Amino acid sequence: MKLSLGFSPCPNDTFIFDALVNKKIDTEGIEFEPVLEDVQTLNEWASIGKLSVTKLSFPALFNNLDKYTLLNAGSALGKGVGPLLIGKKMVDVREISNCTIAIPGENTTANFLLSFAFPNIARKVPFLFSQIEDAVLEEKADLGVIIHENRFTYQQRGLHKICDLGQVWEERQNAPIPLGGIAAKKDLPREVIDKVDRLIKKSVEYSFKSYPEISSYIKEHAQAMEESVMRQHIELYVNDHSIDLGEQGKLAIEQLFNVYKAQNNLTTNETIF
Repeated sequence: MKLSLGFSPCPNDTFIFDALVNKKIDTEGIEFEPVLEDVQTLNEWASIGKLSVTKLSFPALFNNLDKYTLLNAGSALGKGVGPLLIGKKMVDVREISNCTIAIPGENTTANFLLSFAFPNIARKVPFLFSQIEDAVLEEKADLGVIIHENRFTYQQRGLHKICDLGQVWEERQNAPIPLGGIAAKKDLPREVIDKVDRLIKKSVEYSFKSYPEISSYIKEHAQAMEESVMRQHIELYVNDHSIDLGEQGKLAIEQLFNVYKAQNNLTTNETIF
């Protein structure tokens, strides 16, 4: 059986899926066809159900619960992992609502958390996540919301942190931040969905056994990133919740879902779990 599998080329995702797609573990008769794309592209594809199994930002999952079901393994969720609002110079938080802000996609958790912290922002411009620092430096936007490895490198480019958007969520909600999860098409047989979930868990566990070694697969897709940054990336976004959401993880996702529905007037009878 062949299944398409979408995830980003970032170190946290390649760390999670390395053993699975490179058959370092027994895939139990399933052949996975990896499709590596930025998360906003994966979010957009979800609306047409393009991939069998895919990484999604949680807002994109919430909008496509008729097509996809969340798996227990593979999620990025935790504390201190949220996106950062950065600028070329410091800005008074009272002025943020008047700024043009570069975002890594409309359906990203980053954009949701920006609206959660600053609900009156009117001007947002989508950019590929890796282009947001340049957009701010070249003054195509006043501020930018950065995710992934840019959290570790923005200061080297002379940029300043204006606000930790994840910290705002944590302080107001007293809960970890659900950033992204792995979802499977609902029209797959239940036994296949359960098997995929189990295999992703095994893949994460395999990578943890080899860590802190960075595999060639992770390096190949890390775009000349320094190994120290790769490790920072993995250690920030991959944790016990990536092996299994657990009750705390599920409660945090439900909490995000409830706030998202209220913020976006989303009405759905679909449930996450």
